[in-house]
Amino acid sequence: MSKAKASDLSTTTLNFKDPQYYFNRELSWLEFNYRVLHEALDPRTLLLDRLKFLAIFNANLDEFFMVRVAGLKQQVEADVHKLTPDGRTPSQQLEEISDRLRPMVEQQDQIFEHTLRPQLASEGAYLVNYVDLHQEQRKYLQQFFEAHIFPVLTPLAVDPSHPFPHISNLSLNLAVLVQDPDTKEELFARIKVPQVLPRFVKLPNDLQDSGEKAIVWTGVPLEQVIAHNLETLFPGMNVQECYPFRVTRNADIALEEDEADDLLLAIEQELRKRRMGGSAVRLEIQASMPDNVRQTLMRGLDLDEMDVYEVEGLLGLQDLMNLLKLPLPHLLEPAWTPVVPPRIQRMFDSAEASRKLERDDGEDIFQLLSQGDLLVHHPYHSFASSVQEFITQAACDPHVLAIKMTLYRTSGDSPIVKALIQAAENGKQVVALVELKARFDEENNIQWARTLEQAGVHVVYGLVGLKTHTKIVLVVRQEGNAIKRYVHIGTGNYNPKTARLYTDLGLLSCRDELGADLTDLFNFLTGYSRQKSYRKLLVSPVNLRDRLMTLIDREIKNAQGGGTGRIVAKMNSLVDPKMIARLYAASQAGVKIDLIVRGICCLRPQLSGVSDKINVISIVGTFLEHSRIFYFYNQGQDEVYIGSADWMPRNLDRRVEAVTPIEDPEIVKDIQEILGVMLADNRQAWELQEDGHYQQRQPESPTQARSAQKMLMEMALGS
Repeated sequence: MSKAKASDLSTTTLNFKDPQYYFNRELSWLEFNYRVLHEALDPRTLLLDRLKFLAIFNANLDEFFMVRVAGLKQQVEADVHKLTPDGRTPSQQLEEISDRLRPMVEQQDQIFEHTLRPQLASEGAYLVNYVDLHQEQRKYLQQFFEAHIFPVLTPLAVDPSHPFPHISNLSLNLAVLVQDPDTKEELFARIKVPQVLPRFVKLPNDLQDSGEKAIVWTGVPLEQVIAHNLETLFPGMNVQECYPFRVTRNADIALEEDEADDLLLAIEQELRKRRMGGSAVRLEIQASMPDNVRQTLMRGLDLDEMDVYEVEGLLGLQDLMNLLKLPLPHLLEPAWTPVVPPRIQRMFDSAEASRKLERDDGEDIFQLLSQGDLLVHHPYHSFASSVQEFITQAACDPHVLAIKMTLYRTSGDSPIVKALIQAAENGKQVVALVELKARFDEENNIQWARTLEQAGVHVVYGLVGLKTHTKIVLVVRQEGNAIKRYVHIGTGNYNPKTARLYTDLGLLSCRDELGADLTDLFNFLTGYSRQKSYRKLLVSPVNLRDRLMTLIDREIKNAQGGGTGRIVAKMNSLVDPKMIARLYAASQAGVKIDLIVRGICCLRPQLSGVSDKINVISIVGTFLEHSRIFYFYNQGQDEVYIGSADWMPRNLDRRVEAVTPIEDPEIVKDIQEILGVMLADNRQAWELQEDGHYQQRQPESPTQARSAQKMLMEMALGS
């Protein structure tokens, strides 16, 4: 590979369409999920947190199979041979996914069965196999089964008069072999383990073995309680064998928007199909399952050997989340309490002082923003006291005329939704753009979209062919003889629950140009506007890609001219080949580039003559890194942008996204400090290697460990 001259990129002979310059998207995602699994493998992680990461690893895999693997299998069935940017066909990707994933599944099974389960027992929490119970415990569970479990169960026979039953998505089941004592015929039946019952059946305190260690909990897997009481379900038959299995199905919604007269009704119809489930894409079984039962399931589900995953222990480890409620708080990282930003705290203090003096001249959120922009960083800063307070005050303020916002994901009991309803009841013009196509949140979004409509909120469902992913709020307020606009532009959803778990940034401002841009953007979203330019905002699919390219090109030009080129970008995923190619060109020109990419990264760093100026890290910690930040040195005139867009084709071309510049010099410094803290992480940061593997940074000693998330907590407390 020839090394390009930094001073003359035009002489390079490199073809950036060459597959060797890209990692595969799906395999890169698997590497991300391995980093999640590693938190469960890492003895430095507290025990219940290790269980939590095992559960997240499994839940992530469920969605991966329901969407990504399902999509690849559909392409194979349709005889699609189109190559990905990294040069792989759909069938090649499926084979490599299987090869890479099987060792991970084995690792997660081994760490739970042989390390975490015994460690739980040493702490007095016992997840016990039924075969290890004594007679009194079995008698109790038999009575519990007859009273609470048996009435819920429905055994389904499989024979010439009973075709193979539909097995629902993500369901845990028992494959049962019984023998007719008269004919000696062996018969097959399926029992679904009810999801309406707790996965682990707790034994009463008086039946928990006592010893030197105090017992805090003893539980037995529900499927084992069922398996050892099958005679009740098959009276008169001889129960021969019983084996648990779990099925994953295609759950992606395929919607022809152009043919849908009513988008809401069309999505409801697709959701009903999802509940039934599409074609099966994965079968999980215990390794002890004999081949004849395995083959019966594979035939009934139309699956191949590549689709079957074996484990030695329990299936469905995402249910380990239930154990986080155990009374063992010393085995979990202490819960973080978000901090009220100092300026907002002073506002609250001012309002409280005014109430005590029976005056109404206390400072409100609008006066605060009139004094300057405010940056909030969740979950270090409180969502409730900042973004939620902004919307709540707007709903009650008699001077506010209109509230417009986008809702991509939120909780059903969200104070945000309640505030919008209150605003409508107060006679304000309220517009909520609800994204019905937010994957796996469609049903929730439909429910509260209808609630909003019933309250008089104007609900809009976005644009045909474009998913509305942007996170924006516009508040229009009458102040004297003038109209003033206040905005929130963020990187995360308006969801108070995830705001405690995801790291996100948000800008609260009353800058005129941002208000005007959001007005134009909402007109684009709700009407027939074809806005092609914006004053400050970078908006996809209008100008975001081109503006980002221009910003990178400016760093290239500065580096070629003998100056300093510098880019730092933080995002969830980096997939877009054109953006990656432009970053390669920047590296060749001498631009130093640091990328903080939590999940998928298709860029290959540290390739000689191509990307040797590019470093990539991923941080996996207590909080899910979700913020998107883009920094450009600009010859010392630092430019910083935050927004909702990752660098993926869908975000740049097929979604509505908004990215805002940060213009307050103090806030620019704050964001630079955040990026600096993250780049210095040596506890939870992983460095992407040239071959696609990640290597976790290791501090020289525990006292020198620098966790970015813990440092940001300390900074929030000290602010």
